[in-house]
Amino acid sequence: MEIIPAIMPKDFEEITAKVEAVRHFVKTIQIDIMDGKLTHPLSWPYFPGQEESFEKVASGEVGLPYWKDIDYEADLMVQNPEEDFGEWVSAGFHRMIVHVESTSKFRDILEEWKGVVEIGAAINIDTDNDVLFPLVEEGLDFVQFMGIATIGYQGSPFDSRVFGKIESLLKMYPKVIISVDGGVNLENAPLLLNAGVSRLVAGSAIFGSESVEMTIDEFKKLETKTI
Repeated sequence: MEIIPAIMPKDFEEITAKVEAVRHFVKTIQIDIMDGKLTHPLSWPYFPGQEESFEKVASGEVGLPYWKDIDYEADLMVQNPEEDFGEWVSAGFHRMIVHVESTSKFRDILEEWKGVVEIGAAINIDTDNDVLFPLVEEGLDFVQFMGIATIGYQGSPFDSRVFGKIESLLKMYPKVIISVDGGVNLENAPLLLNAGVSRLVAGSAIFGSESVEMTIDEFKKLETKTI
């Protein structure tokens, strides 16, 4: 089991501050990238004035915070992610999450980048699992089920319909790695682990808590309590 803090940053400084808060307790951190098209909200680097900071990271002039110690995954909540996919790889992200609703060229992305970075498919609650089957067959590394009805908003309520989607996929592909992002907290995390989830992505449950260290530790303890 892996607990992955999720950061939905307004600027690069926010990434640095939040990574600093959790870097001693986790191995992987997710950065939510939102262009305001696939989702209504924006995040870094799509806020005005943030383009230069991304260009510095993508060019290698500036590294992601504590990049020697932390693995980063980019949750690309953007339209047509294939257009800028290479730039995000150059920026130092080890895992790339592409939303199946965002592109008609997912299989092209897999063909070009499989083996270079770990590639996952994110899927919304209301999108049929059938779209995942050919991707898994072609070597998709993992699936990220969205645990909320409307993506792009940290703190949204958990949608229990995700359990049916998890069960359905695992019946077809019992060895697939499953991540859940959205609405994950200490109350529903044990249920998700028992359902077969390997990775728990949590934003507000961690960064909105009184102690990120204690909260992450409580998440980690859940692995020994599940059956």
